Amino acid sequence: MANKKSKPVLYRRKRERRTNYKKRLSLLKSGKPRLVYRSSNTKIVAQVTRFNVNGDLVVLGVDSKSLNSNGWKFSKKNIPASYLTGLLLAKVAKEKGFNEEVVFDTGLVSPKIKGRIYAFLKGTLDGGLKVLAGSDRIFPEQDKLSGKDIESYAINLKENDKKLFETKFSSNLKNKADPTQITASFEKVKKELTA
Repeated sequence: MANKKSKPVLYRRKRERRTNYKKRLSLLKSGKPRLVYRSSNTKIVAQVTRFNVNGDLVVLGVDSKSLNSNGWKFSKKNIPASYLTGLLLAKVAKEKGFNEEVVFDTGLVSPKIKGRIYAFLKGTLDGGLKVLAGSDRIFPEQDKLSGKDIESYAINLKENDKKLFETKFSSNLKNKADPTQITASFEKVKKELTA
């Protein structure tokens, strides 16, 4: 007979690396709704969820593809799109009369300072959603939020290497979106979302 101890079987979502139960429990202990940020290869999904024994209830939600209707033709998962998605979620929350304080849930992802996740958080805060957040040093600079760095890079490539410009920004050009005008487009969409 073997004298080895039996190995406990982990929860299915933990085995699949989809849920960090320790982190989830610490968020649920607050008793507040969660602002959930998830990203895929093509878009950002943002929801406000409330805990329920039978499964989380989605109070409200948006994804970055909804920015199309506001005139955003660029990437749906870069820093400017993350910020605008945050603004959009805050606008939807305001329209539905949601006025509670929420805790930020990034799931299994460890956010980078001045990255996309914090750009999204800045958008929700600027839109008026009450989110527990740290100091302002975690947020990207205004030039990054508005896409000014992308625009300068695009202008530089267009002037110096037209072929590389067309390769790097092929999806933008396919959508008839000029990457050298991303800042103007950002400001237009932001104005529409905050109006």
